[in-house]
Amino acid sequence: MSRRRTRRGKAGGFFRRTLLLLLVAALAMGGWYWQRYRSFADAPLAGVEAGTSLVVARGDSLASVLRKLQDAGIAPGDRLQWQLLARELGAAGKLQVGEYALQPEASPRSLLLAMRDGKVVRRMFTIVEGWNIRDLRKALAKVESLQQDTAALDDAALMKALGHPGQHPEGRFLPETYAWVRGDSDLDLLGRAHAAMARELDAAWAARAADVPLESKEQALVLASIVEKETGIAEERPAIAGVFARRLEIGMRLQTDPTVIYGMGAAYTGNIRRSDLTTDTPYNTYTRDGLPPTPIAMPGAAALRAATRPADGDALYFVAVGDGSGRHLFSASLGAHNAAVRAYVQRYRAQQRSQPK
Repeated sequence: MSRRRTRRGKAGGFFRRTLLLLLVAALAMGGWYWQRYRSFADAPLAGVEAGTSLVVARGDSLASVLRKLQDAGIAPGDRLQWQLLARELGAAGKLQVGEYALQPEASPRSLLLAMRDGKVVRRMFTIVEGWNIRDLRKALAKVESLQQDTAALDDAALMKALGHPGQHPEGRFLPETYAWVRGDSDLDLLGRAHAAMARELDAAWAARAADVPLESKEQALVLASIVEKETGIAEERPAIAGVFARRLEIGMRLQTDPTVIYGMGAAYTGNIRRSDLTTDTPYNTYTRDGLPPTPIAMPGAAALRAATRPADGDALYFVAVGDGSGRHLFSASLGAHNAAVRAYVQRYRAQQRSQPK
């Protein structure tokens, strides 16, 4: 009996020691793997170059995202570690569609958090004050990665697609900087810009001066577009608007070159001649009374406010100072205006003579 118990005791001790050794080994292995996992989560991804991006499409799984990283020359590492990290971060099955920037310091943790939270790349597109619809459409067509839905549409079809059939497109898109993401289209941007202009125009018209000589907010938009083209100096806009408002009040023609240029269309080559001023078009404010039939450009918010709240005064004329500042000299009489024009011509000729030949 004693020998049998001794053998059993020895066997039990061996089993316990073996089990303990296996447990210690498992703990050591687990600790090693945990340290490796933590190091993986925050280590920069290998092979990422500046300017690289990752596009997550609708229906993409974590596995397909990792394949896209590999295809881009980036070594993502162990798939199991990605799956564990995704569960830890609450990103499993919740990757949002979009484009994500990859910087050289990007780690699996930062990338999964970005995809979980939808921190996609946001690009910017600026509509410049004074652009016309041709300028705007040409600029949109050059934007890379922006889906082009309007390339085959003429202006009438474009406005119909935006939900405004029959509306002339000129002046209807607010000059501003708009953020967009991959998957957006030019029609999306135009829709937002159109809505922004409608809001700004409504606000400017609601705050208009009581005596402004305009019958509708559409007329305000037309006048604002002229003001926008006449000066790039912000503080001059109310004064410019004041000149045109007084001309409208007394029935004097606006006689503004930008409307003539707009009416010339593709025939304008950079110079306006006397014959252009006398050639009648719907936009020639030298040959026709009142405002032209549509805006001639995209006015900014400041020009809208100037058109609806023009500056008081008695000036009926203005001409460029000609000193390179872009500013204008305002006159109340034709005689004073003609003197200002002569001074401008003299400065211009003197500058031309001083240019090296």
